[in-house]
Amino acid sequence: MLSLTVEKRADVGKLDAVRAAGLMPAVFYGPKEASTSISIPMAEFKKVWKKAGESSVIILKDGATEHEALIHEVDKHPLTGEPRHADFYVIEKGKKVTVNVPLIYAGVSPAVKDKGGILVKVHREVEVEAAPRDLPHELTVDIAKLIELNDVIHAKDIVLPKGVDLKIDPNEVITSIAEAKEEVVEAPAAIDMSAIEVEAKGKEVKEGETPAAGATGGAAGAAKGAVGAAKSTGAKPVGDVKKPQSK
Repeated sequence: MLSLTVEKRADVGKLDAVRAAGLMPAVFYGPKEASTSISIPMAEFKKVWKKAGESSVIILKDGATEHEALIHEVDKHPLTGEPRHADFYVIEKGKKVTVNVPLIYAGVSPAVKDKGGILVKVHREVEVEAAPRDLPHELTVDIAKLIELNDVIHAKDIVLPKGVDLKIDPNEVITSIAEAKEEVVEAPAAIDMSAIEVEAKGKEVKEGETPAAGATGGAAGAAKGAVGAAKSTGAKPVGDVKKPQSK
């Protein structure tokens, strides 16, 4: 079992001085354990934390006293991600504990490899109960069992070590295979040309209004053209074509 050597801290407020000495400030507490400030060698803690995570029991060695504990919470630097402080939960002797254990997905699914299915991971961890020394660091989900499209693995299908009990619904879906579907791209709707209104060029001259200068010139030109055409052909113009008179 993993272990850490700890020392009790008297100066609980001088955290920067503790870190400057290569130590990490921490605290441990439990149902029958008073909150106690401690310090741990930073390098040693990082090694144990990487292996134990938050689901494996660690022995805290405080001189001649030992405590079975879980890493309850780790405060990390927002930029570097380095641990700055840790909380340890001391387990009451003779009592089982309930923790979330991470899931490791292993193997190759024939439904994904051969049939183009998509692996859907519904859970990344599951809740279990066990005596402190029986707690697993992780649990394995064998996705090789997913053979056909729409196959699923339930919580009850996970192989648990001896002494470990599942604390979630056994029929809870842990992972499944979804069938890949092509996205249907809809064709753009046809444009109804009849619904498009074409704006007429120019402005309509209403009764009683004086035509604009451009409109007068256009009428005069049309009149001259009609008279000229009639003279050249010897025909008389139809109707009375009068030149617009300027005022």
